This record gives sequence, structure tokens and C-alpha cells, in this order.
Amino acid sequence: MAPPPSARRAAARHPSPRPEAGSARLGASSPAAGSAGMRGRVLRAWREGVKAARGAAGRAGASPPWRVLFFGTDRFAVTALRALEAVREPSEDSLVSRLEVVTLPSRQLGDLPVRSCARELQLPVHEWPHTGPVGQFDVGVVASFGRLLSEDLILQFPYGVLNVHPSHLPRWRGPAPIFHTVLHGDKVTGVTIMEIRPKRFDVGPIIKQEEFPVPPHCTAKELEVMLSKKGANMLISVLKNLPESLKNKREQPKEGVTFAPKITIAKSCIIWEEQTAAQVIQLHRAIGSMFPLQTLWKGTTVKLRDFVEVDNIPGFADRILDDSGAVPGSLLYHKVSQTLIARCKEGWVGIKTVILKKQLTAVDFYNGYMHSWFQQNSRTVHQECRFQTLKLSTAKKTPKKKEILAQDIKP
Repeated sequence: MAPPPSARRAAARHPSPRPEAGSARLGASSPAAGSAGMRGRVLRAWREGVKAARGAAGRAGASPPWRVLFFGTDRFAVTALRALEAVREPSEDSLVSRLEVVTLPSRQLGDLPVRSCARELQLPVHEWPHTGPVGQFDVGVVASFGRLLSEDLILQFPYGVLNVHPSHLPRWRGPAPIFHTVLHGDKVTGVTIMEIRPKRFDVGPIIKQEEFPVPPHCTAKELEVMLSKKGANMLISVLKNLPESLKNKREQPKEGVTFAPKITIAKSCIIWEEQTAAQVIQLHRAIGSMFPLQTLWKGTTVKLRDFVEVDNIPGFADRILDDSGAVPGSLLYHKVSQTLIARCKEGWVGIKTVILKKQLTAVDFYNGYMHSWFQQNSRTVHQECRFQTLKLSTAKKTPKKKEILAQDIKP
């Protein structure tokens, strides 16, 4: 049975977690702030503060239901939020007695998925940097939030702040782990429930971690759905026995650290001279749900959709190509499968859709722009008939160039 609210509020307001002023404030403007000694003192003070906060929580009661403040933005976060709502009172075995939401101001047309979900569930919503009433929650939960939490904010929660991160940490720390998992062709990924530490992303100790095999030919959008469900189930498992889960946490390994930086629109530019056919396919699977890959056709930017591996094109494997004169970006048309075939640094890649002023099928593009070159011999490569790499300087001139974080992506 959970303790009365007054007792839990008293525990949450316990004054002992705050380190002394000046000794554990991260980001202080001091010449020694970046030294190893200072980092060690900061970490020790931080741990002492967390220990004191949890000691106060333990005296007030250490069993669910918990008062949870949720931080999130995107579709991945929505799955975790719905899982928390499903175990909220009035059910007999509820894990959550109170649930409120913090999300970001929307930077795009429409609303962020988490805000829309919270409104649907009739949950209180706070817009960052506002986080609601101080000392009214037992634990925070973060999923695809994209903002660093301060030490003062974290110490408001007697049981700290948990992060649902869609990778097998320490691999792919950062804001776009799912996209980098697919982009680099990882065979195995995972989900990590970790403890948030102030001022740095994805470095906290691991509370629960499970591996997840990446299905062949999986896109980032498909993988996101799978990992969001797994992460939500793992989160509920941790909350069922939160004090014990926290006691058994472990530090992340120092080996195997990789980073998953933001995905920008420049990443969608195919570099025909440098990327193999396999790499172009992986790039499409990783970011194709955000925006199509881009290239140049006769000096005009075009977008490409619906890539296929040439091994999967019926009859293409038996076709004898005259590769003499074929340079990266060279185009052919495979009539039987109605597919454009583009030369990469190594190998060929199939393309079914081109967007040039309007969306065109491969058949339409061939008939409108390529047919005259291939009337005599459809197997001969023509130097003029080719895509060219869209340079970064050109990409910057495209309308509304923007950085795209994982949490900003919509279907």
C-alpha cells in the first residue's frame, strides 16, 4: 500500500540532496571546471545528493504506485507514455498514481505526437522549460526528449530520472540512434533503461538492458515501432520494483562507445562517386521515411524514392551490361521490371520513383527524359544520361534547409 500523499511530498522536499553551493554546480565558470579532479568532485557530490534523496524516499515508502513526470516528443515516446497511462489508477495493480507530461514547443506545422497523445489521454501538459510543480513527483521518465536536464531538476525526483534509449549503450549515444543503427547496417541493437545524469547525454548507469536483432531489410521507421514497444515493456518492468532495479544498476562499459548525431538534410544527397549500391540502399532505409534521397539531373535537383536491390529485380541478374564508359550516376532502364538502374561507386541500384516537378514512375521518367538515348541500344551506357552528385553547397540553397532531430520526425 502506498504511503499517504503528504508523507511522499515531505520526502520529495527533503532538503539534504542539494550539494553545497559552488561545489557541485555543473557548468560553473571556473578555470578548473574541465579538469578530471573537478569532474570527480562533482560526481561524488552528485552521488551523495542522490543517495540522500533516495534515503528520504525510502523513509516515506518504497513501493508503487508512483507519481511520474514524463518528458518526450515523438512517436517513440508516445508508446512509453501510453504504457504508463495503461498502468495508472484506478486499476488494482496500478504502478502510477499521477502522470503529467513535459514536451517541447512545436517547431513544425501541426503538433508533436506526445502533446497530441497527452491531450487525448487528458493528461496535464507542461511546455519546456516549465516542468510543473516542484517536489510533487517520485520519478521522472525521459523518452526522445532531446534536451539536457539540469542537476537541480533531476534532484527534485527522489528516485531520479529514467531514460528509455533505443540502442544497446554505449553504442549510439545521442539523438538519432535508430537511424544510425540502420545506416551502418547493424545486425543487433537493443533498448537500454538508464539513469539520467546532468549535463551529458546517455552516459548514466544502466538499470535494464536487452538486445534486439535487427530484421533484414528493416527501415528506421519499422525498427522504431519495434523498439518502442520493447522499451515500454522494459520501463514497466523497472517500475514494478524500482528501488531494487536502481540498487542493481551498473556503469556503462568504457569500450564500444559510438555517437549518433543529428540527421540533417545534407545527408540525403547521394554521393555516387563514394557510395556503393549497398550504402545507398542503407541510406534510403535509414532516412527515407523523413525525406527522399536527392541528386542532380541536368542541373536540376530531383528526389528519388522506392529503391530496390538489383538482385531482387526479375531478369536483371542474367542481363549482360556493357560497363565500359559507365561512371557513377550513369543511368539505364530495365524494361521488364520498369525500373531505372543507376551506377554507384560499386554496383548498380534500382529506382522506381523520381520526383522532378511532379512525381514520376520510372516508366514516365524514361519516356520523358531518357528514351531518345536508348532507341538503338538499350544496354549501352551514355555519358550524358546520368545523375550527378548534389554538392553540399547546392544542398544549402534548397528551400527551407533544416536540421531534423529524431523527435521532430512525423509519419
